[in-house]
Amino acid sequence: MAKEKTVGSNSLLSEMMQASRYKPTQGKIARQATLFAIWVLISIAAYQAYERLRIMNEALQFKLHWIIPGAMVVIGFWCVYRLINWPTFADFLIAVEAEMNKVTWPSKDELWRSVIVVITLIFVLAVLLFAFDWAWSTLFQAIRLIPPPEPK
Repeated sequence: MAKEKTVGSNSLLSEMMQASRYKPTQGKIARQATLFAIWVLISIAAYQAYERLRIMNEALQFKLHWIIPGAMVVIGFWCVYRLINWPTFADFLIAVEAEMNKVTWPSKDELWRSVIVVITLIFVLAVLLFAFDWAWSTLFQAIRLIPPPEPK
């Protein structure tokens, strides 16, 4: 029995030229979270480009420091919007959301107990590592394997 393909023959390049949405009612949370996270990254990159171009472009009268970051934002936002509607990537995000819905999340009390256990364990391990370090360095200094610390 042949497995049915959910992905059409559309390549990513041809997908960028469309305006339709792929399975718009499925995987909404994962798709929106991915979309907004990448949009934030694009916005930060555009702001960084704006700041650098503004410094470099102070002597020129041309508004290059507005044009390039603006184009980065517009093109980047469109590419990400189309990427989350690309059938291959959209099916992945739909599957991610379906798996996240199967997860059994801990209660608030169980979460706090786990946090306390982890922090306590980290503190105990830090104390133990300090004690071992002190003991070994004292032993090695006593047998003159390493020189004692110089007084200040």
